[in-house]
Amino acid sequence: MTEFLDLETQDAVRMPWNVIPGTKHEAAQCIIPISAIYTPLKPLPKSTPLLPYSPLRCRNCRSVLNPFSIVDFSTKIWICSFCLHRNHFPHHYQSITEDNLPAELFPQYTTIEYELQNEKPSPPITSQVFLFVVDTCIIEEEIGFLRSGLARAIGQIPGNSLVGLITFGRYVCVHELGFFQKIPKVYVFNGSKEISKDQVLEQMGFFQKKARPATGGGPGTRDGHLQDNVSRFLLPASECEFAVNSVLDELQKDSWPVPGDQRAARCTGTALTVAAHLLGACVPGCGARIMAFLGGPSSEGPGCIVSKSLSEPIRSHKDLDKDSAPFYHKAVKLYEGLSKQLVHQGHVLDVFACALDQVGVAELKIAVERTGGLVVLAESFGHSVFKDSLVRVFQSTDNDLGLSSNGMFEITCSKDVKIQGVLGPCASLEKKGPLCADTTIGQGGTTAWKMCGLDKSTSLCLIFDITKKEIPDVAGQAVNNQFYFQFLTYYQNSNGQMRLRATTLSRRWVTGQGSIQDLIAGFDQEAAVVVMARQVSFKMETEAEFDPIRWLDKSLIHLCSHFGDYQKDNPSSFVLSPRLSIIPQFIFNLRRSQFVQVFNNSPDETAYFRMVMNREDVANSVVMIQPSLITYAFNCGAEPALLDVASIAPDRILLLDSYFTVVVFHGSTIAQWRKAGYQNEPEHEAFAQLLRAPISDAEAIVKERFPVPRLVICDQHGSQARFLLAKLNPSATYHSDAPLVPGGDILFTDDVSFEVFLDHLQRLAVQ
Repeated sequence: MTEFLDLETQDAVRMPWNVIPGTKHEAAQCIIPISAIYTPLKPLPKSTPLLPYSPLRCRNCRSVLNPFSIVDFSTKIWICSFCLHRNHFPHHYQSITEDNLPAELFPQYTTIEYELQNEKPSPPITSQVFLFVVDTCIIEEEIGFLRSGLARAIGQIPGNSLVGLITFGRYVCVHELGFFQKIPKVYVFNGSKEISKDQVLEQMGFFQKKARPATGGGPGTRDGHLQDNVSRFLLPASECEFAVNSVLDELQKDSWPVPGDQRAARCTGTALTVAAHLLGACVPGCGARIMAFLGGPSSEGPGCIVSKSLSEPIRSHKDLDKDSAPFYHKAVKLYEGLSKQLVHQGHVLDVFACALDQVGVAELKIAVERTGGLVVLAESFGHSVFKDSLVRVFQSTDNDLGLSSNGMFEITCSKDVKIQGVLGPCASLEKKGPLCADTTIGQGGTTAWKMCGLDKSTSLCLIFDITKKEIPDVAGQAVNNQFYFQFLTYYQNSNGQMRLRATTLSRRWVTGQGSIQDLIAGFDQEAAVVVMARQVSFKMETEAEFDPIRWLDKSLIHLCSHFGDYQKDNPSSFVLSPRLSIIPQFIFNLRRSQFVQVFNNSPDETAYFRMVMNREDVANSVVMIQPSLITYAFNCGAEPALLDVASIAPDRILLLDSYFTVVVFHGSTIAQWRKAGYQNEPEHEAFAQLLRAPISDAEAIVKERFPVPRLVICDQHGSQARFLLAKLNPSATYHSDAPLVPGGDILFTDDVSFEVFLDHLQRLAVQ
């Protein structure tokens, strides 16, 4: 596994197959597609230089000069590794020799970053823009929590970043922050109606001093008058902190009366539409984020997800499966239109949903994911999950999120490889070409994607198609057995500078009888299960009659049957190479995970889990699929434990990290001693240290992660122990014959254990 981690450190890429099957037929037999999980902005090694000039590009295929290019130093020509086109070096490369290479030709710099000198962002605003859209249909206590969270966040925003504020309930209120000692103004829109961009701009006085544009698309020129309008609604954080805090201090629960048997009238869809129109007029093409703080379901106007009557429940997974959720498709259509508008403008939608009920994250998913937005789901605005996550967004330490904007991602590959599509936070730019495969998955049919918002952990899953039918048998002629891939990411960093990161990979392909051992040697189990998790989530959302468990089981059986060693019809002879030995365990846990099992989760929660997994790198995604378990005991330090109910013992503490929750679980004896207060007595310092160790480890995990996970501290047989028990392998259940560990636990479940699952797998794989 270490060589795969080294490749990830250098190039931020993990591939399930690091040796690639050479023909279409052999690739199909591999079951898991030829794919890559790429993290475009993963921090580079300290030694990698930032090049202060633009890259040299092939005149034919537009790929960037890289260490795999063939260079003829005598004629000053380089040959592109993708299309074999011959290119002349420009004049400023004339001093190039074998001993005097530019950085982009160094073999260790397969990933390099350029600072683009001549490409300044089109608007003169290089700072980031944050437009807060705040729900006021929440109880006074929640408004207090939200007010203090926002005030803390605004204090952390860099002084040159622009800030705007919209509040909404039954009506949408756009606050004019740049009132400069005059009476503050608020522009009010009816939340129950669809509002066009022209109506928004006309009502807010954008057309007062100049003729209305004939096209009807809003003011396109950035003249002085438009600049005045920008400074009315979007002000530098250093200037508007007082104005925003004054509005927040006076923020009250929406005053529209709500009958006891009805929900509050909340016009989320209209509020987000108005926000998108405002940013489109003021800062098109600039790194801007709409940050929506939602405290309940939308029940008014476009985008509503439920009627006002409390007798009508909010849609469940069962309603969506039966197509009996009356508002769902209409709301998704609205947010799909909003996502196209935001992608065109280059703006991001972030959602902070804090409520005990659903707020409509399932419908909003398309707009958040296409624009690369952040999503946080919590039970209350007073919960640490919300408060700490919001602070992390604006942190400016080494541990910050590295928020960047205006990204564009492009792919070039060798002629026998085509791109089927991308699963992850991006939107297709419809750039058709010979590299596009006939079948598409995710955002496909293109070789370029828009990434309005991206950060250090944003990861894309790229699915490739091998198109080579068969290898020509040319006697005495060496066939080049390398496939090349190049990923180009343009983006604007938080300081407003345009950068280009170029990653060029070379992977060997193999074909024929002896190729299976080569394929196994280059197999990355962790990357493979993450690709399968993204695939199964996508299929569950897009294919009507899809059975995820059956699909995962068939895939695993075919994989084991193709790559395992066994005698036909003899299950006891079945052996998997160490390179594949953990994949059955990963798939077992994926089948039981929240990405596949929607029972007991709302559509909002399922959408949230999938959105986070679809944007995280391999290491984080693996923790979501198969949580890590660490045990603490007196006679030994922290040690990894099996994710099994047998790991529970009365004299141990367990630390479970399942990404969204971090659980510290005290065995029954430890809990009794703690309640008796032994840890406070000087002679029991060892016990006090034992109690402190898992808590400090848990806090370290919480501090590093976004969204901030929920920290649960519980005892064996307590009500919150369910957070741990739900993730464990049920090797001991109420109807199993397994002997019970003294003081251990059993699970009340009908789920099969991993041992039973493995027996079935071996029996089917050898048939």
